[in-house]
Amino acid sequence: MAVFEGKDIEAIAGGKWLEDDAIPSSEKRRKDEQEIRKEARRDRKNGFAVFVKKLFRHKGALIGAVIIFLFVFTAVFAPWLTSYEYDSPDITAVLEAPSWEHIFGTDEFGRDIFTRVVYGTRISLRVAIVAVAFSMVTGTVLGAVAGYYGGIVDYIITSITDIAWSFPTTLLAIAFIAALGTGVQNVIIAIALASWSGYCRVVRGQFLSLKQREYIEAARVLGMSDFRIIFGHILPNALTPVVVMATLELPKAIVIEASLSFLGLGAQPPTPSWGVILDSGKGLIDMAPWVSFFPGLMIMIVVLGFNLFGDALRDVLDPNS
Repeated sequence: MAVFEGKDIEAIAGGKWLEDDAIPSSEKRRKDEQEIRKEARRDRKNGFAVFVKKLFRHKGALIGAVIIFLFVFTAVFAPWLTSYEYDSPDITAVLEAPSWEHIFGTDEFGRDIFTRVVYGTRISLRVAIVAVAFSMVTGTVLGAVAGYYGGIVDYIITSITDIAWSFPTTLLAIAFIAALGTGVQNVIIAIALASWSGYCRVVRGQFLSLKQREYIEAARVLGMSDFRIIFGHILPNALTPVVVMATLELPKAIVIEASLSFLGLGAQPPTPSWGVILDSGKGLIDMAPWVSFFPGLMIMIVVLGFNLFGDALRDVLDPNS
């Protein structure tokens, strides 16, 4: 209990000031907690600013980000970037070489290749983003459960993961397509089901290490639920390799989608998938090479962009990797 002299009591009675020692302990604790939260928010903001600054000092990140932005811009504003319809044939413009009117040329039905490539960007990015997001969430949750609980739960999940990991992703996607059927939606499901195992292995390894930390033991002693410990304390500290892996998985998903469509197992004509356009041009290499060249070029550029950005992200987030 605080001891006050006469002048202190007079000042308090007059409402002029209040010594810190005279503040009730609960009130002082509340103010301290508020200050800590404010400091934590400032630290997070400063940390994010430092991260962005370091990331875009990396030349690869800058080049990759520009490439990704251009493709995202193309996908979003596709209807405004061309005056043609991607599925409208024109028998008067069959297999025209690149010109001012058709900058990428036309195909065997007289359709504008530039238009089909632009709309194909939408399909490739949608398939990649949705498939990677689904596989990342699935693999992360399974890896977190396996790594945290261990025992028979870990054994079952790890066994299934090892089986899925043992097959090449494209081959496994083809197997799922054979069961599900063709189409863009089924391609998304097939890629997601074929690629979750990598995330599961990474997250499980992170959890096996992090769950032994002192702050996790303290959380258990305080009676926190497993759900709160897993998703509130361990998972946020295990996400760095997951984010890097997801960035590098996006171009892989784009290539798999194009491969499946090229083989006739993915998007079906007249859908303007890059793989479908490549397939339509495979018999025209000698007389109309532009039909296959431009979608192939787009695949190469977008994969390069994601790989450059992913490598830079890995260097910044995990410099010891």
